[in-house]
Amino acid sequence: MSQFWSPIVRELTPYVPGEQPKIDNLIKLNTNENPYGPSPKAVAAMQAAVGDALRLYPNTESSPVKTAVARYYGIPEECVFVGNGSDEVLGLSFPALLKHDAPLLFPDITYSFYPVYCKLFGIDYRTVPLADDFSIRIEDYSGDCGAIIFPNPNAPTGRLLPLEAVEALLRQHPDKPVVVDEAYVDFGGETAVPLIGKYPNLLVVQTLSKSRSLAGLRVGLAMGAPELIEALVRVKNSFNSYPLDRVAQAGAAAAFDDVVYFEGTRNAVIASRVKLTNDLAELGFETIPSAANFIFTRHPQRDAAELAGRLRERAIIVRHFKQPERIAQHLRISIGTPAECAALVEALREILG
Repeated sequence: MSQFWSPIVRELTPYVPGEQPKIDNLIKLNTNENPYGPSPKAVAAMQAAVGDALRLYPNTESSPVKTAVARYYGIPEECVFVGNGSDEVLGLSFPALLKHDAPLLFPDITYSFYPVYCKLFGIDYRTVPLADDFSIRIEDYSGDCGAIIFPNPNAPTGRLLPLEAVEALLRQHPDKPVVVDEAYVDFGGETAVPLIGKYPNLLVVQTLSKSRSLAGLRVGLAMGAPELIEALVRVKNSFNSYPLDRVAQAGAAAAFDDVVYFEGTRNAVIASRVKLTNDLAELGFETIPSAANFIFTRHPQRDAAELAGRLRERAIIVRHFKQPERIAQHLRISIGTPAECAALVEALREILG
């Protein structure tokens, strides 16, 4: 620690992102990146954006992206907010919408950035235990609170809360902001975006990092009632008025417009997820039902840390969470190409003997 640090820095435990190892011929199944490249139309749009115009500031409202998102979902543009990755969008939502006198509620096993944001912004929070099958039970959120946030599908479990349950939660707390983090929804869930016109307390957050193969571009978005969007804009403009550059805006807008490519790669990932789950079951793995581009699995007779280490020796990286203890024997495995998934299964077959 340094004498120059402010008190809040001393108290922070920063989020630890997935490892980006430098290993030759690596099969990287630890950070939920899409195994397929971005839309060729998105790549072409980004290439066209590189030129003399980069000397100028980008559109402050990221209008090209907002227009494409609004067109895709059939919602007004004033209901769309765009930021530098969903991490930033979520980070802005905590001080803008989730800081109240009563505690913020979120699952006890979920995206580990949530408690980090609470510490950073001085937000009181309470975690709500998942059920024994790792599902979210909306009846557990019936108590007093200031706001609610949860991923759907949840991470790292991949479990999905049906849309009717999301709506029931919104009806249960009509006066409290509810943020639904839909980073993985395209791989098997039903988005809550159609509900934003009916429930002014709902904010839906998404990313282009997963289903649209643009993790390297850092584009996130939120959709909700104009009053919620205005809150995000006010905080954003107090911090950074230009979160998305010209290249990112061009690529993101084109990616949203290329529906055919998006659906093709999304369906390919879903098919690989189903096959991988079945292949692992034949090896004795128990996998939680997933609606994401990853699976959460365990082998009842083998230690998860040992399996992760043995896979690493074979240049295959998966994610192992040591904490909390309840998930210490599970591995989170991103869905790769069919060839990568086959290599993983063959390696596990060798390891298991």
